[in-house]
Amino acid sequence: MKKAVALKYDYSAAPVVTAKGTGLVAEKIMEVAQANDITLHQSPELVEMLGTLELGEEIPESLYLAVAEIIAFAHKLKETQW
Repeated sequence: MKKAVALKYDYSAAPVVTAKGTGLVAEKIMEVAQANDITLHQSPELVEMLGTLELGEEIPESLYLAVAEIIAFAHKLKETQW
């Protein structure tokens, strides 16, 4: 079953969980992301960990590095598209 977690990062604090779900909800999260030109990243292990967080909760320090690498990669992708 598909799972998805959306994060918001505004550069002032740790990323926050803004949406999460499984099945049809996960598919809708991914559709909305694609429609808004938001980079998608597949990492089942990370989704499992992030899925334990509540909506509006900041990611824990133990996930900072993993999420930072994904954010940096997404920024590099966007730069190459311009």
